[in-house]
Amino acid sequence: MQSWRAPAVPVLPGDASAAPLQLHDSSSRQLVDVVVAGPTARLYVCGITPYDATHLGHAATYLTFDTLVRLWRDRGLEVDYVQNVTDIDDPLLERAARDGEDWVAVAERETALFREDMTALRALPPTHYVGAVEAMDEIAAFVVRLLDSGAAYRLDEDVYFSIAAAEHFGAVSAYDADTMLALSAERGGDPQRPGKKHPLDPLLWLAARPGEPSWDSPLGKGRPGWHVECTAIALNRLGSGFDVQGGGSDLLFPHHEMSAAHGEVGTGSWPFARTYAHAGMVGLSGEKMSKSRGNLVFVSSLRAAGVDPGALRLALLAAHYRQDREWFDSTLSAGRDRLASWRTAVARPTGPSGEALVAELRAALSADLDTPAALAVVDAWAAADGEDASAPALARDAVDALLGVSL
Repeated sequence: MQSWRAPAVPVLPGDASAAPLQLHDSSSRQLVDVVVAGPTARLYVCGITPYDATHLGHAATYLTFDTLVRLWRDRGLEVDYVQNVTDIDDPLLERAARDGEDWVAVAERETALFREDMTALRALPPTHYVGAVEAMDEIAAFVVRLLDSGAAYRLDEDVYFSIAAAEHFGAVSAYDADTMLALSAERGGDPQRPGKKHPLDPLLWLAARPGEPSWDSPLGKGRPGWHVECTAIALNRLGSGFDVQGGGSDLLFPHHEMSAAHGEVGTGSWPFARTYAHAGMVGLSGEKMSKSRGNLVFVSSLRAAGVDPGALRLALLAAHYRQDREWFDSTLSAGRDRLASWRTAVARPTGPSGEALVAELRAALSADLDTPAALAVVDAWAAADGEDASAPALARDAVDALLGVSL
């Protein structure tokens, strides 16, 4: 699957690694130093299910991990970044049936729109952008491995994973059993299905159903479960123990918990990922933003209305990535005002020290991607006077390289 074109990223002067890069690890619930062994950082971020266009929650999540990629690159690291597309799943089939469209056409159109949105927002593209359909053979082969190991079992013609086979099951989310059961039912699981060895056992392979797409495999005709899709795609490109697993906070359980359990059993090694980072949810004017409520705000709609993507990016970066936040008209207005202020500042002939600005930006972002602090650093620089003739150009490059905003 094609990714999107990468924007040019300026190279900044100075020591980018003066402060350790820290992230809040969801599994340990504490800040941890993200220490990359070797010249390449390895990142997996769960991608979209393309039944609809990119909404603000998607954008906030992918800009979070774009900031991480930019920090790593600023530190001189290569980044092996994998993002999937769940281009076959129940929500996609339901959307296609509702609108009387072919599910393939819906997936292709919405994925193309996502690429356009990411390009406009100047998000750096993943190294590997992988659809579930194109990865079908490797996913099925991984399910066969789990089945052969005794960690999976058949129920009718479907295949389920036995959570009892994973020694570290529960270590990613640390949720109690009642919470897991409730979230499983809410987020695509089937804890009430009769015949399962444990209510939380997740689906690995759904046998062909009448009227639904299916693929030939050693398991019989069918299609994969959601969690194992990401496990197989990640392992085959990054290996086990990669640096960061990212996504929205709603993926912590069951998705990331189950993916890690599959990976542990399939490889015999732990952890699946060394750090788990999760972005908060975005609400609209006091309500949860969701498909069911019909109140999603789409990036493409804002762009069509003439919103500068730089202003939208700044509006989304104004809240800390882990924070659940609300989106109001005033949120975007603040982003517009900030963008205008910064552009005015870099158009001046001189300004305060550019080197100090770069150092402060790096320090803020290295402290758990603290974008509100980073934005405040640039605000203060833009509001101050200075005699450094090189500062405006360096400030422009710093905001571009680290915050992804073109001034």
